[in-house]
Amino acid sequence: MLEKFKKAASYIQDITELKPTVGIILGTGLGGLVNEIEILHEIAYGDIPHFPVSTVKGHSGKLIFGNLGGKSVVAMQGRFHYYEGYSLQEVTFPVRVMKFLGIKNLFVSNASGGVNEAFEIGEIMILNDHIDLFPGNPLIGKNYEELGPRFPDMSEPYSHSLIMKATEIASKHNIKVSQGIYAGLTGPTLETPAEYQYVHSIGADAVGMSTVPEVIVARHMNIPCFAISIITDLGVPGKIQKVTHQEVIQVAAKQEPKMTLIMKELISSI
Repeated sequence: MLEKFKKAASYIQDITELKPTVGIILGTGLGGLVNEIEILHEIAYGDIPHFPVSTVKGHSGKLIFGNLGGKSVVAMQGRFHYYEGYSLQEVTFPVRVMKFLGIKNLFVSNASGGVNEAFEIGEIMILNDHIDLFPGNPLIGKNYEELGPRFPDMSEPYSHSLIMKATEIASKHNIKVSQGIYAGLTGPTLETPAEYQYVHSIGADAVGMSTVPEVIVARHMNIPCFAISIITDLGVPGKIQKVTHQEVIQVAAKQEPKMTLIMKELISSI
């Protein structure tokens, strides 16, 4: 696997001389941040050795290289999910490659279901912790000391300083944001009412099908992380309604400009 990471990074470095310091993973319906990037190069996932290919509607499937907020960035326009049939190691493969490209911080967005009674559809939640409910861990298997320790510390999965800066930016622009705990499940089914209740009972404020594996791998490599979620549906008793993937995309897209503003200014501030 280590050689695969290096081969993919080497292929990319042969195409672009840009040395990104920030990695960005854009979630369902949240690809608009790319419009703010001064794009220098685009590379299709399918062209990169050993790179998975996104199969989900709303995920474009390109690596975007350019400048954003005065920083050199690499953005994943489309991410990978366990429910697509990939292993957790494959899901997190791009994060490993980003590390070899030189990133110092990882920024992640996602769409999720809210289980906190105080949340509303369209709520913007900054992740301050997560609960890993995936069947496995992306670090299972051989550990490469070149990447990180066998038993990485997870006491600060999401950077406290980045969270503080983000809340200050949101306040400056009168954008309402919440903080909360995200539970990661496999999908692709949305949760049943009982599952929503279970997730809330163990301490989560929102539930989704991504982010947790990528953040685990990033923290394994000592990369500070920031993640933000758009609450696109509610798993709260009395408020649960039938929802489609298209509706999730629509809600995410409506709130995206606010999320994009926070992310852009936060990246500029580091």
